[in-house]
Order: sequence, then structure tokens, then C-alpha cells
Amino acid sequence: MTAPVTPAPSARRLRTRATLLAVLGEHGTLSRAEISRLTGLSRSAVSSAVTDLLDEGLVSETTAPVPATAGRGRRAAAVALRRAHALVLAFDFGHTHLTAAVADTTGAVLGEATAHLDVDNHPREVLEAAETLARQALDAAGHRLDEITAIAAGIPGALDTRTNVVRAPSTLSQWIGMDPAAELGRVFGRPVAVGNDAEMGARGERAYGTGHTVNDLIYVKASTGIGAGLLLDGRIYRGASGISGEIGHIQLPDTGTWCRCGNRGCLESVASIVEVRRRLVHVLAPGARPGETVDLPPLDQLADVPAAARVIGEAGRTIGRVLADLVNCLNPAAIVIGGELGQAGAPLVHGIRESVDRYAQPAVAEAVDIRTTRLGLRSELYGAIDAAIAVATTPTR
Repeated sequence: MTAPVTPAPSARRLRTRATLLAVLGEHGTLSRAEISRLTGLSRSAVSSAVTDLLDEGLVSETTAPVPATAGRGRRAAAVALRRAHALVLAFDFGHTHLTAAVADTTGAVLGEATAHLDVDNHPREVLEAAETLARQALDAAGHRLDEITAIAAGIPGALDTRTNVVRAPSTLSQWIGMDPAAELGRVFGRPVAVGNDAEMGARGERAYGTGHTVNDLIYVKASTGIGAGLLLDGRIYRGASGISGEIGHIQLPDTGTWCRCGNRGCLESVASIVEVRRRLVHVLAPGARPGETVDLPPLDQLADVPAAARVIGEAGRTIGRVLADLVNCLNPAAIVIGGELGQAGAPLVHGIRESVDRYAQPAVAEAVDIRTTRLGLRSELYGAIDAAIAVATTPTR
């Protein structure tokens, strides 16, 4: 006899669950009525979500007296988060850094550790560093590895979800053919969920950042490379083999710059943080010799420097030309710009907005809000936390 198929939770149900976990983490023990008031959720939605969380062991509920003003003899059910039930470990692999964080099921970071290292070219050393950083983060959080219920990681390269191996030779060149989830699983002795860093950025923005109110979102990580994480109808979209969102290799007309992928005119070859910094050196330190190290001000301090703002705005217009095509195809509610270049703020957003308004259809251009992340450079880390929480809070059947 075939067992009945249990449908996957809807996007709305998952959002409600995350909202309840967050409000309980912030306010502590609450009645169902208080949860409804603080979240704006209906009583029925709160009741259903609390029941689910009770079944999963993530919350406890006890009866306790309420103030006399509520009525003589009346008692309210008090809901509290069981923090110790689910601790997660998350990793953000960048090209030049690795961060490990320990968090609880509300997304609160309890401890973290970061190291700067060459992730692309030294995978074995990086995996060893992951174990060291995890233990440092656990020590900072006051917990042990055996208390961790789920692990997730974001990596800065194309990951084939059919095989779980790294594919694209232009990034993580020394990782080609490796299965990061299996490698980390061997280090930590348990399964690990792994995804592309831009995908994790989209998850982080949806769960904790500026995109928490929208279901159709494009997250753009604009750093050494340029990639997009796609959230469509409340779900991450990975494509047939998990390699969606490689917008950095969309070719632009009238651009002949060689890209590391072997083609000419790719977006990242003309608008990456590397190219933007090179141009900023040219306008801010015109006397610098080729190859000379120049300390530039942080990007978020350059909005009021006209020459720098023009350079950043031009990069925004270039990126926006590519995003306009995505806007036409996907009709998103928001585009969130993250990564190192995302720290440039208003000049970058204005440039992107200009191109989207110019090249996208008016109705879809008008519908999309373009903004920079409020999570700074931590969108990917928070996305990995969200992915680990999803694993930890999904019932095993």
C-alpha cells in the first residue's frame, strides 16, 4: 500500500512559522493573543502555526494566570521558544574570506568567527579552517558541536544540484568536481546543505533583510563576480541543474573586454568591484603608477564625491542594462543589491534605476523597487542560517 503523500508547507505557512519564531525570540514568553497583536497575524493563523511548532518540538506551551484586569479566574496559554532544541551552524564562503556562525532557530547569531584566506585556490586548507572557525564560533556561543542540529553553507561558485559538485571553471577553479556538502559532512560528521552564495543572499534578504515583505525578488551579489539569487513566488529558483542566476556572464554589446570565462564583454568584466575600484583609483589618485596599491575610502563615503559618484553610477547603469531584461522576464517586486559593490549606496541604485526605466517595459519597471541590502555584507551568512534552520525545523517523516 502506498503511503499518503504529505504536501510541502506553503510559502505563506513557512513565513508565518518564521514570523512566530522571530517574535518569540525577541519578546520571550507570549500568549497567542499577544503573538497575534505583535505580528498582525490572524488568531487562526497563529493557532495553526503554534500547533505545528508544538508538534516539531520548537516551542512549549503552558497555562499561566493573566492579570486580574483580564477577568477573574481566566488563564491564558503561554508560548515560549525552546532555544536549546535547535542550534544551527552556518558558513559563508567568499573568494577571500570564510565566516562560521552559530545561531538559534530565531536567526539570532550566538557566536561567530571569520578568517581571511584564499578560498578559490586552496580547498583543503579552507576545509580545515572551517572546522577551526566552527569551534571558535561554538566557544563564543558557549555550545558544543554535538548540540548542532543542522549545518548549511554558501559557496561562491556554480553548484550542480543534480550531482552536488562544483562545475564552473572560472570560479573556484581548484574545487571543480568536488562535492562541498560531502567534504564538509566528513569534517563535521553530519549532513550539510550547500548552495550558491547569491542564492543564500536571496534567502537572507527574504528571511531577515529588506526583502522580507515580498515573494518575487532578485538578489544581486556584486563583488569580484556578479551573480543573482532568484526568489519566485516565495521559493528559491535554482533552474534545471542549480546554476541559475549567472548574470555576470551575460554579454553586453560594444564591449570587448576579456572575461575570465573566456568570452568577451561579460557583465562582470566591466562592472565588477575590481573594475570599479580600478576606475576609482584613476579618478581619485590620478598620479598612481600602474600596479601601485592605493587606499580608497569606503564606497559608502563616496556618494558626495562627484567624480567617484559618476564612476559608481556608470557601473550601476551597466548592471541595470542586464537587470532590465530580467525585470521584463520575471516581473519582480524588488531587486536587492548586495556584495561589496552594493555598499556604494545611492549612486549605484540610481544608475541601475535609470537603465531599468530605460530598457524595461514601463509597467514592469514601475512595479519593481530597487534597493541596497540592510544586512551589509552579511546577506549570504544569514541565508545560510535560514537554510540551516529550514533543515532543523522540517519534521522527519
